[in-house]
Amino acid sequence: MAMGEAFELVISGVGGQGNVKAAQILGAAAVRAGLRVRVSDVFGIAQRGGPVLSHVRIGAVHGAMVDAHSADAVVGLEPMEALRAAALFLKPGGVAIVGTRPIYPVEVNTGKAEYPPLDEIISAIKTAAGKVIALDATEVASSAGIPMAANVVMIGVLAGSGALPFSHEHIEQSIRGLIPRSVEENIRAFRAGFKIGGSTKKV
Repeated sequence: MAMGEAFELVISGVGGQGNVKAAQILGAAAVRAGLRVRVSDVFGIAQRGGPVLSHVRIGAVHGAMVDAHSADAVVGLEPMEALRAAALFLKPGGVAIVGTRPIYPVEVNTGKAEYPPLDEIISAIKTAAGKVIALDATEVASSAGIPMAANVVMIGVLAGSGALPFSHEHIEQSIRGLIPRSVEENIRAFRAGFKIGGSTKKV
């Protein structure tokens, strides 16, 4: 990354999906790469089950939060939260990594609201993004032996897409430093996501 340049990322999801840990891993990786980084988290009304946004700003940045329509990438761990984050933060032509497994809010579970069809959500995200990679990250993580590592799969996809300003080795080092248990399973999950990100064509 050249002096004066910046990379801005928003990770969206709901409480319990691992937003904060994913942001910590990427922030630590940026530090390992010798880059300046700011990481901030914004929680909804309920930490578990409520919306969570993590802002990761790398390079020539000062404030803690990503400005509207200025994110180079959005990683959405839940489809509707991915759409909300992309609509608010993603800059035109940015990269969107979208987890396709929904987590229904209380209003949907009680029949007071309907959850939009997944294809409509993806189609709406495509109107803003230059590249969209959609996947069931939980299924990929399960294949790696650790279903709870969907967040690690998603940052692997982001890394594989080539969007990040540092190497995947820095991320693997951060995973080993920040995740105390099931480290090798998490590394496998990350590498599975990395492979998907590298092989997915622009859509």
